[in-house]
Amino acid sequence: MTNHIYETYKPEGFHTLSSYLIVDNPSELIDFLKDAFYAFEMDRTLHPTTNDISNCILKIGDSCFMVSQALEPFLAMKTSFYLYVNDVDFMHQRALEFGATSVFESQVMPYEDYQSGVMDPSGNYWWISKRLVEKGYVE
Repeated sequence: MTNHIYETYKPEGFHTLSSYLIVDNPSELIDFLKDAFYAFEMDRTLHPTTNDISNCILKIGDSCFMVSQALEPFLAMKTSFYLYVNDVDFMHQRALEFGATSVFESQVMPYEDYQSGVMDPSGNYWWISKRLVEKGYVE
């Protein structure tokens, strides 16, 4: 059964659920994402009086998400992402070169993904993964 509440227009690259990162240093994170994961900056809006980043829309692969400056009452929050790539080792090393910290080295997981983990400069975790089989996780 589908819920019709989700049948609405979504801009290209956005999905029913899209991430919105609120961080202490958005410029640093945005630069990291561009350098390490080839993020493309689609748009940036600055606060009219403080010049802080109110909203920056980025796209990695086929997914868009947003980043903004943490300001009261919206405090910085950490999260994690699952990033599908075709070369886990390359992306892991690239992330480290641009300022990420390794959480764990590449390995085959019991759920049939080849995966590594890094933490970005804002403290978010990135699980860099390649699916080893062409099937879903739940059968």
